[in-house]
Amino acid sequence: MGRVDEVRQRDRAGTRRRILDAARKLFTELGYDQVTMRLISAEADANVALINRYFGSKRELFAEVLAMQGRFPGVLDVPEAELPRRLAEYVAERLRSERGSPVMAALIRSASCSETHGLIRDRVSSAILGPLAARLSGPEAIFRATVATSLITGAGTLSQLYGPDAFDAPDQETVIRRLTAVFEACLRA
Repeated sequence: MGRVDEVRQRDRAGTRRRILDAARKLFTELGYDQVTMRLISAEADANVALINRYFGSKRELFAEVLAMQGRFPGVLDVPEAELPRRLAEYVAERLRSERGSPVMAALIRSASCSETHGLIRDRVSSAILGPLAARLSGPEAIFRATVATSLITGAGTLSQLYGPDAFDAPDQETVIRRLTAVFEACLRA
């Protein structure tokens, strides 16, 4: 009996993963409003009832897709004095990346949907704004983190819209130096 339960668990995990992958793909390509549970069902090769059982609703599935991205892995794990340079490196890397963030694409394509505003706001707060504010000492940490977050998310939007050729910079280090100066101004107490 243990073997059968193990196989079922693996099947459930595989099905859940297929549904999440299908939802991420569709939300990225079409945005929240244009995606239906039937589209996700067809893409994931799973019935709608199963999707509802695993995730409850399209909104909850969207929330889980947003959570898949995680936080800034390693970006904020430096001393506070090094944060401007590290954030600049992160943004410069995202601007030059051939591979855009699927979550950022889903956010951009879904931003006009009032049903997702709270989810998007919560995601930005938990992934960027909150952790960054927690790293800052001195007064107005939340305000300073908000200004820096607007730069980070704006760069993500620019990258999604224009791709890796968003601007004509002589070299990556020039971009990093300029962005570091901007982040220093944003984060300074």
